[in-house]
Amino acid sequence: MKTILTFLTILILFVSCSKEPIPNFPLDLNKTKACVLFECLPKTYLVKSSFDALEDFENEDFDEALRNFKNSCSSSKTREFYPELCREATKNIPNPKNFITSHFLPYAVTAEDGNATGMLTGYYEPYLHGSLKKHGAYIYPVYATPKDLITVDLKAIYPDLRNYRLRGRIQGSRLVPYYTRAQSASMKIDADTLCYVDSKIDLFFLEIQGSGRVLLDTNETLFIGYANQNGHQYSSIGRYLVDAGEIPLEEISLQSIRAWFLRHPQRVDEVLHHNKSVVYFRIKDKKATGSLGLELTPSRSVAVDKRIIPLGAMLYLSAKQEDISFSKIVQAQDTGGAIKGAIRADMFLGFGDKAREVAGRLKAPLHLWIFLPKGIKPKI
Repeated sequence: MKTILTFLTILILFVSCSKEPIPNFPLDLNKTKACVLFECLPKTYLVKSSFDALEDFENEDFDEALRNFKNSCSSSKTREFYPELCREATKNIPNPKNFITSHFLPYAVTAEDGNATGMLTGYYEPYLHGSLKKHGAYIYPVYATPKDLITVDLKAIYPDLRNYRLRGRIQGSRLVPYYTRAQSASMKIDADTLCYVDSKIDLFFLEIQGSGRVLLDTNETLFIGYANQNGHQYSSIGRYLVDAGEIPLEEISLQSIRAWFLRHPQRVDEVLHHNKSVVYFRIKDKKATGSLGLELTPSRSVAVDKRIIPLGAMLYLSAKQEDISFSKIVQAQDTGGAIKGAIRADMFLGFGDKAREVAGRLKAPLHLWIFLPKGIKPKI
């Protein structure tokens, strides 16, 4: 217990001594019930913009964008952020574009230093082959949350630490870090096994994507999704391979990493174990869902850093990379261990080979806007 209290004290001092960002402008919170800025956007820097500044906005499919917003309003997080507009969206709306432009204003999201360019990546719903029983090639377990994994919710004691979780296991009278990826691979952890799959590489990429499908040897399909994580920080195996001189930075992608694994099967564990983080899963009754519990919409749902962009927020993004281009309204409906920073988004691209191909190589410069209700006005 003393060790835990000492760690918490150090963490609190570190957080309390860190510099609090000051928004580019104050907002009049009395003009809306939405929990914005100091409650929901405590670390977000915004610059007032206009719809004319949004590239290709006139070519948007506003019917589809509004349907996605209405769907997002079925989550409490979206209703919390847009209480009045979620109610308005339930009415008959003959002109979706007019609804959006008359009720929202776009604000450009910037970094603390004023930089307005970030990065868009993509993720997809993987398709694995597996069995409910361990046999033949099906030897790699897909674990549920371990029974001895302890999660400490710090906000219950320290509200300022609401975005932090401690995870570990009890050893004697101490809370210690949970087993790393390398340790877990060499032992049987105390967890139920949902199924066994035939590829540790595909299983690793499933962890990165967060949810997927497993075609069983009985021809049944399991939908599985994120349940928990072992508490260790995510480390990029792509960065590891670049730093080791194995793959040039400009060529790094899901496809190039997978090809490298096939050429160097004896080094698979070395690279995978660089990432100490492990994701645990649960069986679901529907396709890929995000952190809001909603089924994700291809090219309309994005994962964000929820410390900066609140889940449920309506966003506009513009990103171009060679033959890949996106300029559209999206909803912040998911999170991810690798999604860190203000101008950072990971777009859900769906299921299948095409989605995997695009997601694997998408690394595009990104400009991002958040849509706030028009009732919010900068103070004079």
